[in-house]
Amino acid sequence: MNEAVTYRSPRPGELAECALVWHAAVDDYMRRLGRPLPPPYLDPLLALLDHLLATDPERFVVAVRSAPRMAPWQSPGPAPHNLPASLRPGCERVVGFGIAVQREHVWFLSQLYVLPEEQRRGIGRALLTRVMPSIAEGATAPIDSRPGVLATCTDSAQPVSNGLYGRFGIVARMPVFNLVGRPTDPSTLPALPEGIEAFPLEALGVPPAGPPVIAAIDAIDRAVLGYAHPADHGFLRAEGRTGFLYRTMSGDPIGYGYSSKAGRFGPVALLDETLTAPVLAHLLTAIEPRGATSAWVPGANDRAMLAMLQAGLRIESFPGLLCWTRPFAAFDLYMPAGLSLL
Repeated sequence: MNEAVTYRSPRPGELAECALVWHAAVDDYMRRLGRPLPPPYLDPLLALLDHLLATDPERFVVAVRSAPRMAPWQSPGPAPHNLPASLRPGCERVVGFGIAVQREHVWFLSQLYVLPEEQRRGIGRALLTRVMPSIAEGATAPIDSRPGVLATCTDSAQPVSNGLYGRFGIVARMPVFNLVGRPTDPSTLPALPEGIEAFPLEALGVPPAGPPVIAAIDAIDRAVLGYAHPADHGFLRAEGRTGFLYRTMSGDPIGYGYSSKAGRFGPVALLDETLTAPVLAHLLTAIEPRGATSAWVPGANDRAMLAMLQAGLRIESFPGLLCWTRPFAAFDLYMPAGLSLL
């Protein structure tokens, strides 16, 4: 018989198990949509999980189940020596995990996945309540009276998960589209207007130092996204994204954006919506990726959607869904780094 599921913080070495849970869970529903995942390349996900564990260890919870204890007639002797350690009788294996981040007043659910064979047993709900702020447990408090904001970004092809989050007031509000491809004609987009300059963050002293630049990025984030998250910017640069600060000739910052040789695009935050197309044109041409570019565009950011489509990218698959308890960001001025880290 299976042992009961227990919940705890992840142990060293279990992030790889979490990554495999993610792949199994996503592949399961993508196969039902006729779009199975390729063999897993988990290094980027492992880097993200490591970053989130470092910034929010108390909000990272794994669900573990002990391997079944063999009945006497099944195993008269010790377990076979070649049985994987995680499947030996009494050993624990990760069957689900959830991780959230707290960025100033915004709580954001980054990841929540359960193995397909373990779903519909209440594990997802149990994980969610353990990583949520305690005020939200049971969703008994009125949404408007809760301190801060609860938010997440989900797949629109996951109605069960979206319903679970909605019962806690984290309601789906806005689609976010994945645009993928190699820019075929970025020259159709306008260049940066006279008086606006792009400066690589590294050239401005970030990293390792540069307090004025960090303060400028924090100010842009608070004006557009609603909160500052300097640790996440550090992670994005460490994992290979090149950032640019856009400012006027007088030195006033008006936005920032990231691109990379791996094709990972964003985040992009701007204080002036009329600069959307020129900034995206600059990002698409300043860093030439080795393959396709992948960018996430919120439905409210129609200028970014138009610019990326005109540059030659195309909408890929079904959209994600931005969900929140109450508004917190100007998504018409923002493009996130992905669905797991705004």
